[in-house]
Amino acid sequence: MSASDLDKRYAKPSMEVLEVDGLNIHYKDTGPKIAPVLLLLHGFGSSLQTWDDWAAQLDKHYRVIRLDLPGFGLTGPSPLNDYSEAKDLATLTHFVDKLGIAELSVIGHSMGGKMAWMFAADQGPRVKALVLMAPDGYPQAEDIGSRPYAMPAVMGLMKFFLPKYLVRKSLEPAFFNAAALDERLVERYHDMLRAPGVRGAILERGQQTIYTDPVPRLKKITAPTLLLWGQDDLMIPSSNAQSYAGVLADAQTVLLPHLGHLLQEEQSHLGLAQVTQFLSKNLQAVK
Repeated sequence: MSASDLDKRYAKPSMEVLEVDGLNIHYKDTGPKIAPVLLLLHGFGSSLQTWDDWAAQLDKHYRVIRLDLPGFGLTGPSPLNDYSEAKDLATLTHFVDKLGIAELSVIGHSMGGKMAWMFAADQGPRVKALVLMAPDGYPQAEDIGSRPYAMPAVMGLMKFFLPKYLVRKSLEPAFFNAAALDERLVERYHDMLRAPGVRGAILERGQQTIYTDPVPRLKKITAPTLLLWGQDDLMIPSSNAQSYAGVLADAQTVLLPHLGHLLQEEQSHLGLAQVTQFLSKNLQAVK
């Protein structure tokens, strides 16, 4: 799908673009500018639209910023072809700095959850609250040094051919109830995966992402943290919450029954209720 077609379909009037480290980062910035800032980070293969339902509610009381992360959505591939942990962290920090944000809270899902805790560990008291939704990045000891997103060589063909049914099949395990995966959702993921350069970037990220020991960085995090999981997550097991909770200084865990990995899109109100309650305890929202 061409960039112009995607712009017509998804770059609504509220979409903005900011040049950061050679990337044209596409993002949305909604809600009262005087309100506490929430930065929302999507997962692997996704885009900022994954937060549509949540943002529509959260931006009544918070300033909500969500972006297409490097290699995904309308932001597209890195000009340096660098998808390392260090580069992700640097780009995210430069993005926040360019927006002139001194303090913020971060909500991250899956791969975005990993970026969220890396950012919180690096930025210290700048992060006021942290929500980690089925976060990636806490491997078993024997998996340190492995590539969690590595794909079989045959997947290289997806750069040239990506039928919609394959996208649906790849999304189904992320839902407890596959009936929640409607055609509109499949079409959006299909469109974003066909954005210029995105499939190649996904394959590159798969090769470049290597599991490292998270514990020293997680121990640096001082922000109150909500660990939120679909109890029936088949992609990143909810049992991983125990590993994070055992290391983080101030964490609470909520497991939501009968929900899978994409809990912000499958019965989105259930996860949102938990997040809203957590934020209200830790931030002074605009009424």
